[in-house]
Amino acid sequence: MSERPVVVTAAGAVRGRDDGRLAAWRGIRYAEPPTGPRRWRAPVPAAAWAGIADAAGFAPAAPQRPNPSVPLAGGDDARMDEDCLFLNVVRPSAPPRPGTLRPVMVWLHGGAYAVGATSQLVYRGDALAVQGDVVVVTVGYRLGALGFLDLRSAGVDDAETNAALRDVLLALHWVRDNIRAFGGDPGAVTVFGQSAGAGLVTALLASPAAAGLFQRAIAQSPPAGSMYGPERSATVARRFAEHLSALPGGADPRRAPVESIVAAGAAVYTEIPREHPGRLAFAPTVGDDVLPEAPLRVLSDGRGLPVPLVVGTNRDEATLFRLMRSPLLPIRRPALQRMFADMQVERGRELRLPPPGRVLAAYPRPRLSLGVRVATDIAFRMPALWVAAGHAAVAPTYLYRFDFAPRLLRLTGVGAAHATDLPYVWGEFGGLPHDPSFLLGGRSVADAVSARMLARWSAFAYAGTPGDDWPPYDTGTRRSLVIAREDRVAADLDAALRAGWGEEVLAFG
Repeated sequence: MSERPVVVTAAGAVRGRDDGRLAAWRGIRYAEPPTGPRRWRAPVPAAAWAGIADAAGFAPAAPQRPNPSVPLAGGDDARMDEDCLFLNVVRPSAPPRPGTLRPVMVWLHGGAYAVGATSQLVYRGDALAVQGDVVVVTVGYRLGALGFLDLRSAGVDDAETNAALRDVLLALHWVRDNIRAFGGDPGAVTVFGQSAGAGLVTALLASPAAAGLFQRAIAQSPPAGSMYGPERSATVARRFAEHLSALPGGADPRRAPVESIVAAGAAVYTEIPREHPGRLAFAPTVGDDVLPEAPLRVLSDGRGLPVPLVVGTNRDEATLFRLMRSPLLPIRRPALQRMFADMQVERGRELRLPPPGRVLAAYPRPRLSLGVRVATDIAFRMPALWVAAGHAAVAPTYLYRFDFAPRLLRLTGVGAAHATDLPYVWGEFGGLPHDPSFLLGGRSVADAVSARMLARWSAFAYAGTPGDDWPPYDTGTRRSLVIAREDRVAADLDAALRAGWGEEVLAFG
């Protein structure tokens, strides 16, 4: 029989649900609504409330353009609202060991900084919390234009940069101040995320404002090089304002209907990467008080916050973008050539691009198309290597590559694509409707891979090490873990890539 446990936070009491296996509080407000005059402003901590707030179901997702490949949830849980700054806490029902608190894992979802929600079924947290014996917190933050634009150049004079990153920082402050009441240890917080969420993790590692808010970090497929300075952000903001002004009520961004903001944001989301391959419309802005320098530069230099880090990528990242025909990642040769040409122009003599012949030598017989392999490596694998090499100088760093794919995904050329690692970390298969992944079998092996991966992630949350058999990365042996049907440690797994691409950190300015 389900119980309704009450926990008292700094702002007030919240009532969740406990089914005897898992206790969950969903839809806890951590900030005031970021609406009206608070649009494009730093979040304000939630005001105190009277009585007991209901925390039995997910709060609304951040406004976004619906995407069939990213189902936010089922039924009423999929609603959207600009008032979206809520978080969820789940933990095992059983009490922890006497006199102890459980470590805390704070999740930042992905979605190209424009889509996604904590209500996605794969992130519900039941398996991770119970099997890992941890407290899981999933954080909602502003997306797209509302979270990642610098609107000052578009006439919103009092706008602030990095609204979404400031949301995440405030949520981490909430965790520090309140998680003990849920049985979590505020001194053992692991922040983890995938794709854009992992990009936010790298931003936090490079942010002085995040110091002391977490003790470990996991970045799954981080687009660490896809963050840009104020000049680039201003260009995107002006393009956004042009689109918005042509939509109903769009003359004043502060008062524009949120539907018009989402529509204008969707337009630039598609336009920017098509016109400028390799660039995203929405991403954290470099050069303000919370993100003074580019994370890829900070981390590759070994100047990030000195906390243990797990970082890695999937073997076949870019096949997802080819399958979805997404403009976000350049795959065809002309787009890749334009991306490198733009990068050279932007950074000038500071950047020495590797000779094309040397790069091609790293792909003598690519399993997938050359463009898919190059896109995978320049967008994800090489940034992960640069981050690992730099961060290893200041804290234990663990590098991995996720290679596992069921037979159907291998035969169709999808392989271990971007985001296919998510169900394995969370122990949640079936998060997508009509998922065909196991039509040709392989579910029992996948369950075993998931059990190992979930155990490694939760062990890292407990002790800062993801297993005795996974050695830390260093620039001597360069050992990393290959996560596959059977995990294995490989020495210098990426030697050919490093030889081809060189040691120069490649990114836009």
